[in-house]
Amino acid sequence: MSFRWGFFAHKKINRLAVFTLPADMAGFYKKNIEFITEAAVNPDRRRYAVVDEAPRHYIDLDDYGDSAVYKLPRYWNQAVEKFGEDSLKAKGIVPWHIYRVYQQLKEAFLLNDPDRILRLSADLGHYVADAHVPLHTTKNYDGQLTNQVGIHGFWESRLPELFYEQYDFYVGPATYLPNIQQTAWEIIAQSHQAVDSVLQFEKQLATANERFSFETKGKQTVKVYGQEYAQKYHRMLNGMVERMFRNSVKQTGNIWYTAWVDAGQPDLKRLIDYKPSEQELEKRKQELLLWREQTVKSRNHESTEN
Repeated sequence: MSFRWGFFAHKKINRLAVFTLPADMAGFYKKNIEFITEAAVNPDRRRYAVVDEAPRHYIDLDDYGDSAVYKLPRYWNQAVEKFGEDSLKAKGIVPWHIYRVYQQLKEAFLLNDPDRILRLSADLGHYVADAHVPLHTTKNYDGQLTNQVGIHGFWESRLPELFYEQYDFYVGPATYLPNIQQTAWEIIAQSHQAVDSVLQFEKQLATANERFSFETKGKQTVKVYGQEYAQKYHRMLNGMVERMFRNSVKQTGNIWYTAWVDAGQPDLKRLIDYKPSEQELEKRKQELLLWREQTVKSRNHESTEN
């Protein structure tokens, strides 16, 4: 497996978010925590097999000019009216898509549909976490415009792999959010403010330090950012990766909780004995097979799960 925000961290984030939920939700979510954890990576798997999936993971704010994060229309219909759907998708739609999936999750709660609740909860956690990655908010998403190719995986993969156990993941209980769309944009704004630091600190460090080393992973020897180099970069970032990781956990729990409250707080204890039917299990199996075909081109910094 490639330990990247897309697999290692996404699973951790969804799993930890379950423990932010109140008792009336926690029983159902804990009963299904393995699915919510494993399905956290489904949006990344779909990216190579489902048309229009890839733009749901990012937004290239710098393509819209200065202060775009504060000027872009907050709601999808307004944005489509101003820019057109194709243009928006070409630059990424993650803040709008978070709101869309929240609405779908709220509907699933209203319908007491356990399969959709679980699927959409897992998906929503993924998109919320992606919105917390600074390089998901810029067209220079892998440092390809600044001679820093590989920095995307370095920030969201190598650093969490090395330093995850040092992080504090007590984030407190989930809280109600009065405006999910506004929250999505606040997350994006916070992430985008960190882009310059992510790029500039690594460039400063690269002038005086050796970037790469070789490590054995399984039966392979692979080229990676060296541990000493990673430690120096991690220190320069001054807790950024941990903050984004923690915020991803908290906001995922917040939005799950808000969708449930906005659906009228349905009794999830009625769903506690839910088990996927043979038909649902077969559907999941066929989806995984389809996603492995990788018929859709995606951004080249995003590797697949092995």
